[in-house]
This record gives sequence, structure tokens and C-alpha cells, in this order.
Amino acid sequence: MNQTNLMPVYPEIFLLVATSGLLLLDMFLGEAKRGVTHLLSLVVLLVTAILAMQDYGSTYYTFNHMFVADPMAALLKLFCCLGVGITLIYSRQYAGDRQMLNGTLGGEFYVLALFSLLGQMVMISGNNMLIVYLGVELMSLSLYALVALRRGHAVSTEASMKYFILGALSSGFLLYGISMLYGATGSLDLTEIAKVAASNTVNRTILVFGVVFVVAGLAFKLGVVPFHMWVPDVYQGAPTPVTLLIGGAPKLAAFAITLRMLVEGLFPLAMDWQQMLTVLAVLSMAVGNITAIVQTNLKRMLAYSTIAQMGFMLLGMLAGVVNGNMSYAANAYSAAMFYSVTYVLTTLGTFGIILLLARAGFEAENIDDLKGLNQRSPWFALVMLILMFSLTGIPPTVGFYAKLEVLQAVLSTGQVWLAVVSVLLSLIGAFYYLRVVKAMYFDEPVDNSRIEVSGGMRATLSINGIAVLLLGILPGPLMALCATAIVKTLTS
Repeated sequence: MNQTNLMPVYPEIFLLVATSGLLLLDMFLGEAKRGVTHLLSLVVLLVTAILAMQDYGSTYYTFNHMFVADPMAALLKLFCCLGVGITLIYSRQYAGDRQMLNGTLGGEFYVLALFSLLGQMVMISGNNMLIVYLGVELMSLSLYALVALRRGHAVSTEASMKYFILGALSSGFLLYGISMLYGATGSLDLTEIAKVAASNTVNRTILVFGVVFVVAGLAFKLGVVPFHMWVPDVYQGAPTPVTLLIGGAPKLAAFAITLRMLVEGLFPLAMDWQQMLTVLAVLSMAVGNITAIVQTNLKRMLAYSTIAQMGFMLLGMLAGVVNGNMSYAANAYSAAMFYSVTYVLTTLGTFGIILLLARAGFEAENIDDLKGLNQRSPWFALVMLILMFSLTGIPPTVGFYAKLEVLQAVLSTGQVWLAVVSVLLSLIGAFYYLRVVKAMYFDEPVDNSRIEVSGGMRATLSINGIAVLLLGILPGPLMALCATAIVKTLTS
């Protein structure tokens, strides 16, 4: 294979080699020099992001069309690297305060986080169902280990076991669906599967049967109802930095494989899988928003919020094809991509505030722990207010524009009832988001201790909050990037 053929996979090759080198280097670093691992991890992420964007706008295939580097892949890889990098910055102080893993955040956290990112990048560029599955497993195995990072912590161990067992079940669903599609079409290549499915020369019943299991496997990775059972327990039981790793970049990878497998690979069966996504979306928004109302644990509340938000994202995915007409596809899928990216940005900031308030011997995991935050730190209370408004969908934050784009995509297909239901369920969600704002601004603080924050975290968290506001005021550039990426990906 010549050098040109390897070009699409340069970011993954670099990330793999660099992470392996980081693992070896960390073995020889003393506790006092653990900060080197942190800095080198950020450098690795920066170089990986640059490599991923080096040929943005072009489409390349390699490994017999099993792996693709296209505009959507480049953009999502950039945001995944950004998400993991912000997570590492937010996690540094938290880990040091807790003397987690022999006094500092051990090298295994960084290595596993980077390997999970490698899995996400493989998922994003997978043009073959087997490659997608390999990416899913690489990401998942790293995250299983990260959830159990606090080896002596019973809740973390229990959460890890639940995540592992249900993850294995979802992998079984996905593999079984892939095997049915392979049996019907004779190929694992997404492009070839689409051609065979469109030819009407295969048994449609077997194809639909395979689609059902594929959608079930994808639904687990997105954390939507009824495959959501793991989300609240894992969010609550995992160390907060790991919760952020799970709730951030993996959502972008899950969006990518959903689009690749369903839209690029199974477009001829769009009428079937769109009906499934409609049920998943409505159930997720209903169960997520209603159940979140009664939660007092902040991480658990955000877990049910995630379920509802992913249900809303699916609205964009199910609005792309109407009676075989793909004229709405680019608008709908770009709206879903924009929603995913902005949701991850908001989630990063929300958990960043939780990490900010936590300290040695104290976890800021309950809504009551945010009481009186405005009196302790008006700036970070304002940042949290912006983030909560964005999750609610209140202008001028980016969450409002993201929801508006998705609803416009749904309305353009004539599904008015679905848009109305989505808005009503979002109004229910406003209650628990605004309850956090009420606690920060109108309740007396339970804890008056000084908030200790490093310069790097202060700057990153501030930029995070400002970005959520500015992208709501000026959403055009990011929306244009998403739209261009989707159009070029669907036409390549």
C-alpha cells in the first residue's frame, strides 16, 4: 500500500503511536512529574486535530473502501479532540484534590481517555460495518475500565459492571443485526449494502429484521429509551471526569455511526428505520424529561437530561427522507449534527462547574450543593445560568437555535404533531433546569468556603460559557460548517 492510501488514516496512526508512547513514558515518571503526562496528552490531541483537518473538504478512501476521511469525519474528529482536551483540563484539579490514584491523576486515565478517542475516530470514519464495530468496542472497553478507575469504590465498581454487561448486550444486538444484513446482501461495505438493498433483489424481511437489531445497538450507544438503563447509574457511579468523558465526545461518534449505517448504508429502508427512530425519540423525551424532575442528584438529573436531549437529536435523523424524497436530507441531518455538537459543548461546561465546586472529601453532586453559588462566585454562577438556559432552549443561547433548527426540519416534512409533542416535552424539561438557576440565585449557600480554581480551568470554563452564548447569537458559521460537511459527505 503506497503512502497516499495511508493518508486518510494518519490521525489514527499518530494517535495510536503517541498514546502507546505516552503509556511507556508514564511508567518512568515519578509522582511529582505527572503533570508531564497531562501536558503531553494535550499536545497529542492538538496534533491529532490538526492531522484530521489537514485535507478538510476532500474525501479519501483506504483499506478497500473500509475507511473514509470526508468533511463530516474531519469536523467531528476535531470536536472529539476538543471535547477530550477540555475534559482533561477540567479533570486535573479534581484528581489532585482527591489524591486519586496515588496522589495524582494516573497515566492510565490519560491513556484510556486517548484510546477511547481512537475508538471514536474509527467509528466516525468507518465505511464498513466491521470497522464501525471495532471502533465501538475500542471506545467501549476503554470507558468500561475508566468507570471502574476507583478500584476501592463500591458504587463505581457496580456502575462499571452494569455498563459492561449492558454494553455486551448491545454489542450482541449490533452484531446480530450486522450478520443479518451480511446474510441478505453478501457485503459489509455500507455503499454495497445500499446498492443491493435498493435493487429489490433480496428478501426485504431479512433486511428489516437486521435493521431492527442495528437500531437497537445504536440506541444503546446514544442512551435513548428503552436502552437507557445504564445511563443514570453510570453517570452517578463513575468519577465525575469519567462521567464527562462518557457524556461528551462519544455522543458525536454515536451520531456519526448512526448517520453512516442508517443513511449511507440503509437509505433504501429509510421508511422502516425512521418509524423506529420516531418511537425512540418520543419515548426518550418523555421518560428523560419527566424522570429528571424528581432527581435531587445533579449527575443523575443530567443523565436523564442526556436521554431527553438525544431523543431530540433523533428528530433530525428521522426527518431526512419523506416518501423516498431526499430533498430534506441535508437540512435535517445538518441540524442533527449541529444539535449534537452544541449539546456536547454545553455538557462540557455543565460538568466543568460540578468539577469546579468539588474538593477533597466533598462531591458537588446534589442540586443543593449549588445553593447560593451567585454569592460565592457571581461569574461562575452566570456561566452555569447560560449553560442551563442553553439546555432548556432559551434564547439567545445556542441551545435555542439548535432546537429551532431541528424543529424546522421536522415541520418541513409535515409532521406537525411530532413538533408539538417535542415542544411540550421540552417545556417539562425547563422545570428541572431552571430549578438549578433558582438554587444558585435565590437560595442561601450551604457552604461558604472559598472556591479554589486553577488559571487554566478558569479560562477554559469561561471560554466554554461565552462560546455557548456567542454561538446562539451568531450560529451561522458553525451551522454552515455542519451543512457543508453533510452535503459533501452524502454526495461523495
